[in-house]
Amino acid sequence: MTVVPVSVTSLKKIKNSVIGNPSAKKQLAQDFILIQTLIGCLSPPHAYHEAHSPQLRSNDDSIRIEAAHVVASLASSEDALSVLLDQDAPHAFLVAVSYLQPTDSVALRSAIIRGLRSLIMAMADIAGPSQWGLKSAKSRIQNKAKDGMSYPFQAESLDIYLPYLTDPSPQIGTSIAQIVAFAVRIPEHRKLLSEWLPLDDRLRESKVTRRGWEKTSVVNANAPSRQGGWLARHLAALLTNRDIKLQEASLWALAALSKDNPAVAIVLGRPDRDQSPLLSNVIPLINSRHADIQLAAAFCATNIARGSTTSSTHPIDESCVRAVINLVNSVISTPSPEKSISHRTKACFILYHLITDDSTLCGIAFDRGCLEKLITIVQEHTPPDNKTEWGEDEAESVSILREAALVAIAAMSLFDNEIQRTVTDQHHFIPTIHSCLFHRHIGVRYAGAQCVRALSRAVIVLRTTIVDSGLGMSIFSIFKKRDEDANVTNAALSAVCNIVIDFSPLRPIYLEQGLMDRLLELLQTSDAALRLNSLWAVKNLLRNSTTETKRSVMSKLGWDRVVKYLQEGPTDVQEQAYNILRNVAETHEGIDLVFKNISIEVLTGHITNAITSSSDDVALQATYLLANIINGNEQQQNQIVSYPQLLINLRTCLAEGKNQVKKPATSCIRQLAHNPRARRAIIDAGITSTLRHLCEWSGSGISPVAVSSPVNVGSPVSCNAGMSITAGSGRGASPGGRNWGTGASATGVGNHTHVPVYAPWNLGSHGHHLHHTLHSATHHSVSGIYQPHSAGGTQQYGAALDDDKEVVQNARAALDWLERGDTFT
Repeated sequence: MTVVPVSVTSLKKIKNSVIGNPSAKKQLAQDFILIQTLIGCLSPPHAYHEAHSPQLRSNDDSIRIEAAHVVASLASSEDALSVLLDQDAPHAFLVAVSYLQPTDSVALRSAIIRGLRSLIMAMADIAGPSQWGLKSAKSRIQNKAKDGMSYPFQAESLDIYLPYLTDPSPQIGTSIAQIVAFAVRIPEHRKLLSEWLPLDDRLRESKVTRRGWEKTSVVNANAPSRQGGWLARHLAALLTNRDIKLQEASLWALAALSKDNPAVAIVLGRPDRDQSPLLSNVIPLINSRHADIQLAAAFCATNIARGSTTSSTHPIDESCVRAVINLVNSVISTPSPEKSISHRTKACFILYHLITDDSTLCGIAFDRGCLEKLITIVQEHTPPDNKTEWGEDEAESVSILREAALVAIAAMSLFDNEIQRTVTDQHHFIPTIHSCLFHRHIGVRYAGAQCVRALSRAVIVLRTTIVDSGLGMSIFSIFKKRDEDANVTNAALSAVCNIVIDFSPLRPIYLEQGLMDRLLELLQTSDAALRLNSLWAVKNLLRNSTTETKRSVMSKLGWDRVVKYLQEGPTDVQEQAYNILRNVAETHEGIDLVFKNISIEVLTGHITNAITSSSDDVALQATYLLANIINGNEQQQNQIVSYPQLLINLRTCLAEGKNQVKKPATSCIRQLAHNPRARRAIIDAGITSTLRHLCEWSGSGISPVAVSSPVNVGSPVSCNAGMSITAGSGRGASPGGRNWGTGASATGVGNHTHVPVYAPWNLGSHGHHLHHTLHSATHHSVSGIYQPHSAGGTQQYGAALDDDKEVVQNARAALDWLERGDTFT
């Protein structure tokens, strides 16, 4: 280690040697004394302000400027960043910023704040999640960077640097906006920034709240959420600035702030009484003459529009969709000097964020020709013979572009049979996807697996192309690969969830080749997404399976494990546990298995609590499980109704539950009404009056007169009471018929048959809790590029009418049995 005399000349020499030179940065990172010296140079010279001449102070400022430039350059090196974090560089920069004065030169203020920006952005890139594409490998200092990221997002730190957003110098405002734009990666930081207020405003708001006599409207006028918060308001104001860099940074910052953040997006995307929405000012910028402004505006508009669309009563802005898709098509079409690989990559990801989880937007993008352009991008650099072995010389930027195009293709193909068939039959894209599964870049393998997942939702593709091409076995081999990246494994697992459905030719082959052993391994991991999707695969595996398969699968999975999941863990795990038992109990033999392996006290106790759960998904699946096991023999029914609280909670479902829960709940009562002992328990629980009320009214306004007379249920042989199927989501598809009994769902029939996401045939959940996206919630914390939007698998109107009719029919039939008993025919 050497001690270099600190001077402007020596620091400029060091700066010139490390800029654009990774090896020099790595070498310099080993000189701890020099790093300490550089960080020490950032400290404010308190003594000079009082005792030294302006000339000496100017010389000192020049040293601070050059030191800040060197540290900012070093931050891009992982080795150097590690040393900088060890030496507490973020703290040193924040202290330096806190002592800046308005009288300081723009050069000094700009250099210090730009150094802080470089350091925070470098930490964000290492800590993740990544903004554009999956990282090829986990950094050895990722945990250190994650710890470091907590410091600049503390309220005390935000108080120091965020106010500089309003600095008169565009350079300084740009650096602050870029911190927001490129360092905000996780919801916690997004929330902190959205709610932040300057210290003076917080104190003023606190005084108003303490006095208590002012009107609430006075307090709300200064609330953090007003107009999206202080930060959103000031970023929006900067969009009119003539400085292109500042304008671009403000757009990216607003995009980061509103991403998956309805609290901000709704305010920015919808008009109020005082002003038009910010979105109306962003959309015209998509047609800017500057390519970077265009992309930033498109991403900003996409995040605001999607984040502000929380229900069907607030549809997405059509002009926004049109402008974004037009830009994407322009950028991703034929490459040119003006349309760099980076531009095309961002355009593909922006399209992904626009259309993901929304079947309507997927259809619009398909109709506007996006699919063909995306496929062309992937095939531009794919070996003509589609070999599974790729060369090692491909630039990483090209790999990320391919990844971006593939995830957009997967998102667009997720809901629609026509699009899926276009991918497989018209563009013959299966060999290319197959090849991408073996690419060296993690993101390409991940995106290829997501394409398999999307295409496996089409029944005809699953039963033929995926089997005949060998794609099904390739995705299974990736799923079983123990040293694969967790994101790729999870994507492959989600495809496996679709492929193990009952009509798949690959289900018995997967079972023979160790499917359950691998699922059990994944259930032991710390990755919540892998555990959840493993349960989802088990659920699909049990659907319409033989009694021997049910016995074998449940023996390996463990009945005790499932019982534990019924009450512990997140609600999505509880939902899957109830759905697993529901699929086991889809036959008389399966019901016997459940009663044999789970005590009636434990099972009934859990169901009693779950059918009134605050989670709609848990309540729904628990009620469907009850509807199945009630189809057991008379002795089993008597055991169930011996718990009075169960019937009381079931009455609550009938009176207060949503229609999707009322359907299996009324089916339970209808079936129990055949049992003399159960009839008395139903009457004692006060359910009769609730049934009469259901016969008089239904949620869709159906008149009871319009409902056909109930059919005699007869002996309990169906074992599948209360089951339904969601309406078809294909383009032009009509609602399909009913599938009595299983815990799995299909949408549409014939050529419009679809398999919902992840656990495609899960009838009870309607597919909505899994966030119809290309990833899982835990994955977000790792990669961050594919954010979830819970679009939901909402039923079409015709299916909703069918549900209402069935509720009324079940209620009437149950009343007839309750009132006339065994004399009813």
